[in-house]
Amino acid sequence: MSALAHPRGAGPAWLREGAEAFLSRYAGLRARLPGDALRREAGAAAFRAHGLPGVRDEAWHYTSLRAFAETRFAEPLTPVADCGALMARLPAIAAPRLVFVDGRFRDDLSVVPGQVAVRVGGPAYGALARPEGEPLVALNTMLAEDGATIEVAAGAAGGTLLLASLGTGGPAERPAAFHPRHAVRLAAGASLTLIEVAIGNGAYLHNPVLEISLGAGARLEHLRLQDESHAAFHLSTLYADIAEAATYDSFALVLGGRLSRLDVHARLGGPRATAHLNAAQVLGGSQHGDFTTVVRHDAASCASRQTVKNVLTGRAHGVFQGKIEVARDAQKTDGYQMSQALLLSPDAEINCKPQLEIFADDVKCSHGATVGELDAEQIFYLRSRGIGESTARAMLVRAFLAEALDPISDDAGRAALEAAVEDWWRRQAA
Repeated sequence: MSALAHPRGAGPAWLREGAEAFLSRYAGLRARLPGDALRREAGAAAFRAHGLPGVRDEAWHYTSLRAFAETRFAEPLTPVADCGALMARLPAIAAPRLVFVDGRFRDDLSVVPGQVAVRVGGPAYGALARPEGEPLVALNTMLAEDGATIEVAAGAAGGTLLLASLGTGGPAERPAAFHPRHAVRLAAGASLTLIEVAIGNGAYLHNPVLEISLGAGARLEHLRLQDESHAAFHLSTLYADIAEAATYDSFALVLGGRLSRLDVHARLGGPRATAHLNAAQVLGGSQHGDFTTVVRHDAASCASRQTVKNVLTGRAHGVFQGKIEVARDAQKTDGYQMSQALLLSPDAEINCKPQLEIFADDVKCSHGATVGELDAEQIFYLRSRGIGESTARAMLVRAFLAEALDPISDDAGRAALEAAVEDWWRRQAA
């Protein structure tokens, strides 16, 4: 599902001009950007050759970047000293935390864990990302300034770690753009619960890339809460390489952003590896949320599960694209994906595109999709027992989302996500 199908000279003028603006920014910053210069130049070359994707690119057919491409972003200003209001919005989880403000690590706001090795101070480039095949990854590789490398030793229990991004916004005429680059590596038999939170105020671009490597028998539970400002753009890409008998168990809750896309590339590279890529998008107004996944089964006896729920109101637009690729040697693959959408408004829209690409013959793969509205009979039943209509609707929506949240094993993380959904619902009702 390569997104770089067209040369930069193709497409509308606003798409070309948006790419040129980022390249000009890179030319002005290149001499003082930290990290691997050769890798950065390779990312710039890929972005220069292909530019930003348009709706003619298959992987971006349902997500137009016009509003993003027509915005002229600037380098973040000196990190804001007082982030108290934003810090107060972070989940109340008693765990170490790494805090990035406008893409830059803030030691004064962080509590570095003792049982996990952490390195900061420049982009954490790894070997999994493909800037030549993914336009937003090329942009990140070109402009990344900071990031964290998180490592858990063989057999160690890393506990829970909070990775937080705070966006402070910028002047309306020059919104900030930041491109953090993170890496998580678990050695054989290691475990970690990573809770990733993105929040902010005002207009900005948050374009993170995260590379995850799991050794044999390792286990990572990864919870993501995207509750950015409704004026912000959130375009994230995640790569996960999962070795023999390792488990990547993830859940993403998308509530914020004017335009958001979570792009996940997971590779099951060893026998009996497992990946769960679950998500819920709860959007209103004119928000656009895109959850796109590619799961590669490259080894035998692996399992993948994807369950994505959308709750859309107003003129919100949700997208789910899920692709399962099964290699010829990946016999006894078990792959499943399901998309369910609840439309609370006649103007809400959902696009769903499941894909199966299977070259093995001994597999069990399936997909499904449902789209509907709240059941009028259920609302009538609740109202007949003295429950107001708005409360009845809220109860049914909560029940719809509870099924997605129930499998989360980390109690504190699940409670934080449930509280975020409740807060979103209160904001809609206000």
